[in-house]
Amino acid sequence: MNKYDHGGNIYSIKADPPGKILDFSANTSPLGVPSGVLDAVRREAPGFGIYPDPLCGKLREALGKHYRCDPERIVCGNGAADLIYRIVRYARPRQALVAAPSFSEYEKALEAERAEIIFYPLAGPCFLGDRRILSFISAKTDMVFLCNPNNPTGILWDRRLMESVIDKCADTGTIAVIDECFNGFLDDPAGNSVQGFLDRAPGLVILNAFTKVYGMAGFRLGYMLCGSGETSRGIAGTGQPWSVSAVAQTAGIAALKESSYITELRRLVKAERFFMKAALADLGLEVLGGEANYIFFRLGGDSGFEKPGFSVSLLSRGFLLRNCANYPGLDDSYYRICLRKHEENESLIQALQALRDGGGDGKEQQYNAPAGLPRGGIG
Repeated sequence: MNKYDHGGNIYSIKADPPGKILDFSANTSPLGVPSGVLDAVRREAPGFGIYPDPLCGKLREALGKHYRCDPERIVCGNGAADLIYRIVRYARPRQALVAAPSFSEYEKALEAERAEIIFYPLAGPCFLGDRRILSFISAKTDMVFLCNPNNPTGILWDRRLMESVIDKCADTGTIAVIDECFNGFLDDPAGNSVQGFLDRAPGLVILNAFTKVYGMAGFRLGYMLCGSGETSRGIAGTGQPWSVSAVAQTAGIAALKESSYITELRRLVKAERFFMKAALADLGLEVLGGEANYIFFRLGGDSGFEKPGFSVSLLSRGFLLRNCANYPGLDDSYYRICLRKHEENESLIQALQALRDGGGDGKEQQYNAPAGLPRGGIG
């Protein structure tokens, strides 16, 4: 079986008592699935016995109204990961540029099509993008993948730099795929989106999903906004028929109506981001980034935490973190945690304090960590 490289892999963990693991490895909404989505799924359930619309017509129309984008330039898929593989299958790039560190499925999708991958190393210690990237893009570059805010660092790309990248890609005939799956958690989503460049860049594709912001990971629903109808039709033609279930389509349409949910989500995330950054820094951890709903940090040499066994020790206390050792350019001193509700975030800080100060009594939460954790940790 292939190794699993992402967060949220709670299924291989045997907790005692069961169901008591607090998953800080998957960056989804701490509010869970919106109630309006669940109501819509229940209401429409009798119709789920027939095949779903293979073209996702109503969902694309709803997305078009939401983003003020021609529905003909929108493609829906079985999560963002599905669409990453589909656009690579459509473009069949010979050479592609990927920022590092960043989301691993870009690399995997490109490897599946045997593309030559050029890594653009983000500038440490916080792994920022800079104008060096423009020299990495040439007429030989068929595709560029960038994530904004980046995963796992949570760092935003400078908007003027992003505009320069998109213009350079337009000049070289390069398809630019900008992953904005975490954009909805930002304080200023519109100001940090490249959607305004779609009409002037036919090769621009914006990747997004209902997974993160609406807490709908299990529904598997992603979408792309494309700079041209030709690109969207090409991507759509690479997918399997009925790749988006009727349940997911119903849920997506309902989610787009949940404006009060989004308002509350952003309020909560902003407050908890401020709290957790300060709390982690107070513990001596090196906070490197986090502008969305997750925080990227490093175990410094004088933090009082030891790299060997750090994630396993926390897991034994009931907390699953994302060890970032399997990202290019990172090692097992780098971690990413999502933001949950305040009392849950506080409980993680208390567990970190106890671990740093000698382990604590551990009476309130004891779990059996699975044997044989991979070097990169779980997720």
